[in-house]
Amino acid sequence: MTDIDRRTALLLSLLAPLAAGSAVAQAPKARHEVAESGHGDDQIAMLIFPQMTILDLIGPHFMFSSLMNTKLVLVAKSLEPVTSDSGVTVLPTATFASCPRDLTVLFTPGGTDGTLAAAKDRETLAFMADRGSRAKYVTSVCSGSLVLGAAGLLKGYKATSHWACRDALAGFGAIPTDARVVRDRNRITGAGVTAGIDFGLTMVAELRDQHYAECIQLMAEYSPSPPFNSGSLKTANADVKNTMVEMLAPFTKQANELAASASKAG
Repeated sequence: MTDIDRRTALLLSLLAPLAAGSAVAQAPKARHEVAESGHGDDQIAMLIFPQMTILDLIGPHFMFSSLMNTKLVLVAKSLEPVTSDSGVTVLPTATFASCPRDLTVLFTPGGTDGTLAAAKDRETLAFMADRGSRAKYVTSVCSGSLVLGAAGLLKGYKATSHWACRDALAGFGAIPTDARVVRDRNRITGAGVTAGIDFGLTMVAELRDQHYAECIQLMAEYSPSPPFNSGSLKTANADVKNTMVEMLAPFTKQANELAASASKAG
């Protein structure tokens, strides 16, 4: 049993006593047994790159790591430490060369400068295009969809991203879609940063079932009730919106230029 398996067994075993012997108490165990016996050999690769946004990675990673019988790798150009845009350093567990060739899920987080650099890096794009051509699911959170687009993986697909660069997806042949999580066939993308948690739960339900995902949601006590209502362009007041649109304007411009270059090249 791997560390991930042990963690999931612990998570689900902690849920059962809450219902004290009832049929509900038996459900997590029963579903756990089904998940362990009925699913296997899932291969999930999560791209990491310098100056990525760490929460884009960690939210989905928490959810993916709840899956039994799953090999989860953090993949980068080399095994050298990768530092995020908030200074948190992550150790890759696989390189582009050693990453499994046939993946259940290919995932990329986003960021600002780091994403733009990754979306222009030939080795990164070649890796994403290769693994994405065979992966069962091709996925991203936040501006990570720019990397998917630059790798040619979103042409003709609906996709979302952080609001600051969502419209740029059109330059890659994608259909920008304003939603927390967007699925179009086997492309599943999440919006900005915290949407990675919603994305992760969506993927757990997709790879296992809704009951399994809801057990993980309850264990994580994911029931957001933010102290402010400024979490989207639709709800933020004008002052907050104007401040952030202005602050992110250089990134938005660079994302649009990246997409325009890809459109001309394609």
